[in-house]
Amino acid sequence: MKMAPQIIKSLLAVGAVLGAAESFALDKPNGRVILNVKGNISVANTASGEAAFDKAMLNDLGEVTLVTSTPWTEGVNTFTGPKLSALLDAVGADGQTLVITALNDYSAKMPVEDAYELGVLMAMNMNGKAMSVREKGPIFMLYPFDSDRSLDNEVIHNRSVWQVKSITVE
Repeated sequence: MKMAPQIIKSLLAVGAVLGAAESFALDKPNGRVILNVKGNISVANTASGEAAFDKAMLNDLGEVTLVTSTPWTEGVNTFTGPKLSALLDAVGADGQTLVITALNDYSAKMPVEDAYELGVLMAMNMNGKAMSVREKGPIFMLYPFDSDRSLDNEVIHNRSVWQVKSITVE
């Protein structure tokens, strides 16, 4: 019976080490930072408590393909990039709302549940080519419009921010 407290202490110590390792899991960017995530996050890689990502770091979150049409592009296109949910998991996001801000300071609020329930893609490539700022890059928050026609509405259109530079978790 005296062993039980020691086992509990050992398990707590292992948990603390694993938790500490997870909090340092985000490397610093080596390339040009294209996205900053701030707000209610538990994993950061800057002195200011934000998570900064270069393109390679975003690619490391996993590439997903979405074939869809959009109100802003011609025809059906193939978009690739990480899922927004993968980014939120990587930074330990803890909130209900995301404020997505573009290079021109346009911003829109998006419920966190959209990332998980609707599969929002952080499109970085269109038809095999990196999206330039002129082509709505470097990041375009993209909903699967063709697989769910109910997404083709003004509310979702406003959440589909392109030229994304930052995300604030609230």
